[in-house]
Amino acid sequence: MFKHKKRSFWKKGAAFCLLTSMLLVSACSSGQGDSGQPQYPTRQIEGIVPFGAGGGTDLVARAIATVAEKQLGQSINITNKPGATGTVGTKYVFDKEADGHSLLFAAENPTVYGVLQLSERSFEEFYPVHIMGRGLAAITVNESSKYKTMTDLMNDVKANPADIKMGTTGPGGLSYMVTAMISQSENVEFNMVPFDGEGPIVTALLGNHIDVSIVSLSKAIENAKGGKVRVLAVVNDAKVEELPDVPAITDELPAMSKYMPWGPFYGVWVKKEAPDYVKQTLEKTFAEASKDADYQALLKNLAIIPMGISGEEAEKFWREQQSISAWLLQDAGAAKVSPETLNIPKKQ
Repeated sequence: MFKHKKRSFWKKGAAFCLLTSMLLVSACSSGQGDSGQPQYPTRQIEGIVPFGAGGGTDLVARAIATVAEKQLGQSINITNKPGATGTVGTKYVFDKEADGHSLLFAAENPTVYGVLQLSERSFEEFYPVHIMGRGLAAITVNESSKYKTMTDLMNDVKANPADIKMGTTGPGGLSYMVTAMISQSENVEFNMVPFDGEGPIVTALLGNHIDVSIVSLSKAIENAKGGKVRVLAVVNDAKVEELPDVPAITDELPAMSKYMPWGPFYGVWVKKEAPDYVKQTLEKTFAEASKDADYQALLKNLAIIPMGISGEEAEKFWREQQSISAWLLQDAGAAKVSPETLNIPKKQ
């Protein structure tokens, strides 16, 4: 009788140990992927666009996120958090956990936050998962303008210093930066007229309230096709197929070559402290998503040059852009902190 009970006890004990081991293995493996790494993502990802809905950054972010979330197996909820040149949304992501469930879909603005004293947060605190592409700008005038070429415009600017009205969005903005490039390379001065965005600038240009401005290439193409504006040059070191008869700015103003290539760029970023497996998963996912035909069609429609770079290559790119922009602001007298103080080298 005793032996039977003892044998039964050991059988039950062995079964209990086996069940416990299975549960432990299950618990440990449930948080891991096929490679043995922790599972990621484990919930919905929050994608923050630090600008308003409908802009270039917002459109590109939503297009690539729609493809990427299918591969990740979790949705990417794109949310707009505009304010203070993108600093509000950037800080919001910075304040989140570095677990990859909060992503920043940003343009180039954080490269000059330091010199303009807009925020203590910048790309320094983030890892570039994927820089989707860079945009181009265009020198535009009203279709009825007396300026038929860049030569016409520059001759007038030189003859009438600080008289030709240039629409601009203020320090750090696209139009301001390109105007600073032209002013520095050609030793000329425009009458800078500030506006609260590209939309109001185009409205003023069409109403002949300003003489010239620099707008995104997509906006220039849209209005040129409508017969509303004339594009004098594309801010690039080569012509673009969308406007084959329009010269590159370097063809008209060779001294501008030292700033090229330059322009707005769009990327997705994760906090720098995120685990390597998170960064690797995101890099692979967005690289694959960037091959989507509809996404590529959107880039073409917005006149954005595809880049698809990440990691060290992406960091080298944004730092070069930062050097150009920061020192332009310094030379134009718009910087509040010297780039040298922030250890930003000057591009030679």
